[in-house]
Amino acid sequence: MPATPAVLPELIQAALAAIDAHAEEVTELDRTLGDGDHVTNLQRGLRALLAQSDELAALDDWSQALQKMAMTIMSQIGGASGSLYATLFMTLAKQLKGKAMDLAAFAEAFEAGVEAMKQRGRSDVGEKTMLDTLVPVAAYLKRAAGEGKDLDQVLEEVKAVATEGMESTRDMLATKGRASYLGERARGIVDAGARTSQLMICTIADKLAEKSARH
Repeated sequence: MPATPAVLPELIQAALAAIDAHAEEVTELDRTLGDGDHVTNLQRGLRALLAQSDELAALDDWSQALQKMAMTIMSQIGGASGSLYATLFMTLAKQLKGKAMDLAAFAEAFEAGVEAMKQRGRSDVGEKTMLDTLVPVAAYLKRAAGEGKDLDQVLEEVKAVATEGMESTRDMLATKGRASYLGERARGIVDAGARTSQLMICTIADKLAEKSARH
């Protein structure tokens, strides 16, 4: 895992590019199941993070950088996803305080962050939300760290886990938000939050793998 937040500008840029590239597709999903503003909220948050990415990169400490990101996300991303992502980053910041960044530390922190998102959203796997992508990813990272898998293998495998989680939402009924009123009509449509989570995880994994290959 990257030792310092110096990698953040590239990761934020990659995440924003992935969301921009799929904005139309995700907005269509979100208009069908939700308010239709998920992508614009997310883009606003990512652009705000990009604007302060040099500042974030200059910090030596992951915990400080993640705390700063949490505050930006909280103020810039509207809707449920803003508060959920802010909760994730706030928990990561707390969990990683005083720790060196490695796969085991990140896996533990990420698991705690996703657990905090569940509490905040009063939701869990199987309810057609971004948690259907994030919970399997958290479980996979914990398992991979425990098995001592090397980072390149983890970065490749985590993409398949995120994609499978996202795809699992296609056949689910929704129980949260506006989508819950659709009943059976929600089947056959992927959840927009699950899709954007998967897009960001996959593009960040690719970017980290690319950087790892260069060193």
